[in-house]
Amino acid sequence: MKSISAEYLNPKMRSQIKYVFSILCLFLFGSFKNSDPTIIDKLEAQNAFLYLTEVRDNPDKFSSELNYKKGLKVSGVKLRWNDTLTKVAEQKAQDMATRNYFGHVDPSGYGMNYFINKSGYRLDPAWLKLKSDNYFESLAANHSSGIDMIKALIIDKQTPSLGHRIHLLGLNEWNATLGDIGIGFSRRNSGSNYKTYICVIIAKHNW
Repeated sequence: MKSISAEYLNPKMRSQIKYVFSILCLFLFGSFKNSDPTIIDKLEAQNAFLYLTEVRDNPDKFSSELNYKKGLKVSGVKLRWNDTLTKVAEQKAQDMATRNYFGHVDPSGYGMNYFINKSGYRLDPAWLKLKSDNYFESLAANHSSGIDMIKALIIDKQTPSLGHRIHLLGLNEWNATLGDIGIGFSRRNSGSNYKTYICVIIAKHNW
């Protein structure tokens, strides 16, 4: 079968083809434009984990850099990377970037305890009384790297209670018992207030 050259098409048919082609281009461009541009950066999450582990192993070494006094009684529990918690943390970091919010409670009113338990990492039912409960999550945003995020959370400049520092370093009776960790780091260049988000979950089962 011979192909039909455009020069043999009448003006009306040429116009119709151009119209269909234009619509197709708009459809394809719109599909790419509206696709989710949020990226999960596993390397930054691992760097954040390694840095936090180093701080907990030798807190005096980082006292000046992280704005606390030497002799800080950091938890002696060794943090254990947990794939289930990591998946939950990645989903939270991605969700904040995609839905453009920043907070422990998502726009649907759910907190981290709900998502941890839903993932199969079972929690004590007493920790699930309110769907907004969060006992295990620290969040930061708009820092260039996972390490910078951890530094900001430990310094905790904007939090008078130093709740993030207490969580990450295990500085009170509750947080000192937590040992399983998962970290999610996301990037998004447009459509969100911040370009980077991190979710750090340090948790435990009921024991």
